[in-house]
Amino acid sequence: MTVKKLSPMPKNLMFALDIGTRSVVGILSKKDGKTHVIIDAEVMAHPERAMFDGQIHDIQKVTDVVRTVIEALETRNGFRLEQAAIAAAGRALKTERTVFEQAIDITKEIDKTLTDGFEMQAIQQAQKNLAENQDLKSNYYCVGYSVINYYLDQSMILNPVGHRGSKLSVDIIATFLPHIVVDSLYSVIHKAGLEVMNLTLEPIAAINIAIPTNLRLLNLALVDVGAGTSDIAISKEGSVVSYGMVSLAGDEITEKIAQAYLLDFNRAEALKVELNQKQNHTFTDVIGMSHELSTAEILEQIDPVIKHITKEIADHIIELNKKPPSAVFCIGGGSQIPGFTEHLATALSLPKERVVIKQIDNVDHIRFESTPLKGPEFITPIGIGATAFDERDQDFISVTVNDTSIRLFNSKPLQVSDALILTGYNARSLISERGESFYITIDGVRREIKGEYGEPAQIFINGVSGHLDTKINHKDLITVIPAEKGVLRKLTLNDAIKMNRKIKLNQQEVNLVEFVSVNGVNRTGEYLLKEGDLIEIKGPKTVKELARLCEIDLSEYVITQNGNVLEDTEALVPGSDYAFKKQERSILTDIDLKSTTPTSIDIIVNGTKIEIPYKDRKELVFVDLFSHYPFDLTKPQGILVLKLNEERAKYTDILNHGDVIDIYWKN
Repeated sequence: MTVKKLSPMPKNLMFALDIGTRSVVGILSKKDGKTHVIIDAEVMAHPERAMFDGQIHDIQKVTDVVRTVIEALETRNGFRLEQAAIAAAGRALKTERTVFEQAIDITKEIDKTLTDGFEMQAIQQAQKNLAENQDLKSNYYCVGYSVINYYLDQSMILNPVGHRGSKLSVDIIATFLPHIVVDSLYSVIHKAGLEVMNLTLEPIAAINIAIPTNLRLLNLALVDVGAGTSDIAISKEGSVVSYGMVSLAGDEITEKIAQAYLLDFNRAEALKVELNQKQNHTFTDVIGMSHELSTAEILEQIDPVIKHITKEIADHIIELNKKPPSAVFCIGGGSQIPGFTEHLATALSLPKERVVIKQIDNVDHIRFESTPLKGPEFITPIGIGATAFDERDQDFISVTVNDTSIRLFNSKPLQVSDALILTGYNARSLISERGESFYITIDGVRREIKGEYGEPAQIFINGVSGHLDTKINHKDLITVIPAEKGVLRKLTLNDAIKMNRKIKLNQQEVNLVEFVSVNGVNRTGEYLLKEGDLIEIKGPKTVKELARLCEIDLSEYVITQNGNVLEDTEALVPGSDYAFKKQERSILTDIDLKSTTPTSIDIIVNGTKIEIPYKDRKELVFVDLFSHYPFDLTKPQGILVLKLNEERAKYTDILNHGDVIDIYWKN
């Protein structure tokens, strides 16, 4: 017997394999503009149950079926199949939502490097949470993630890049796939003599052709009812927003038929398939008894399990979507059971015409050059090929990260972050941190001196500066220089207390700092502070102390500011102008200058002196200052703190000349 020599497969063709629980489907296709053209197809059922719930259990038995499908297509078409596009079961996906938060340098603008580092840290936190919160029997890796929101100083912000703040957080949803799912698929493909050229997820492949982009503005659900699981995908507002899975599908119906009529699994499966093809059925059970039953009689037996499956699917759709969708498309062989869509519509409280089976002839941009495939069970295998065309030439790529060579599966556009996650790179090394703090005490008040911020990480791809979201290609050389932690802040005595603080009294400068002692020893402004230093400042702090320093007798003189007589206890404000003059007393009342009614008051707000006029009012209250000081209350950035002379303030507190006020947002 002469063996026909096979030529290489034309490069414009795609070979897609759908390795399902009940059968293996192989499809050869090509692209003609936007149209997906099916050249040939081969379908073969598993002779024995080698797969359960979409997971391969017997690799060799599944490999034998795949080889048979490959050989049939090769024989008919005359060329050798070497690569295949495949899909992993949706039931294997796990998602984890997490938030990563950290203090940042308020003096620096947020850049892309910082946000990338936060996202990567969140992914690793999600992976850690997944391992801690679930009893996983295999390792999972991230196949994609979406940023839900950023928060800057506890306020939501769409894009923090370019902004400043003291605390940044990111909220993400990350999607993970177990290694065992991919490993078993790859084992079968390699044992069958093929290489994987593209991997996608079954629900993604199905929705890519069943609900194209132009329909995703609508709130639609796609339900792929297979043999072992029912995969769910939901679209709205222009994108696919969630995936889900119910571990109930066609096999539960088959098992119910087998139990009701004493049939082996394969005969029960065949009878189930015939329910939407014939009205009457004749079969023999395992003990030799013959049965003649109508479809209606069989459906009566299996109706409870159909209701149970559709109820579970409906509940999960509502859980994912928070309400029933506008419509539901059903695909997969299990959806063809008579009454399935009606029960699902009832469970979702939708009109029955809103839950329909999506047939291939209702899918746009599909054409057959061979015998057309019929039935919703072929939506997913065709979708695997269509998705692979969109992601063609994606395979494993090799890159080097800091002298470590790794391989990544190119199932999506890959970025530097994907490579770092796979190598287990510590994301904290990408984010600069403050140096250590130390504490000093100034006139009895303890102060924290925070460390300096360090330098952010640097990323280079083939020697060119990049970011975590920079796309990578085969054989790229990635170099990551970790962020440098900040150092202990070098703070001089002058930095801490401003030793050259002065005021003017009758146009003459007066130093507010005579000398400063540190731990009992007089020091100059160049002294470098260290942990635990006790600082005492000698100099006038109040009007009374100023009068004593300048030898002004307050029984004969008054000290004023802007014409207003000051109390003895009034705190001195650096940079201010003061005056003193002899008291003027009335012969009739003996009232001194302090009784003069002022036209305004001066207060200090966040270190800035402002003047507030009385106008027609007898007194001023705290809230009046917002008409004279620019502080935006309409954009909360945390908890509003109001202080009046270092005490907690209320909006109705009376303001007096010389009051010191602090207003700020506290995280």
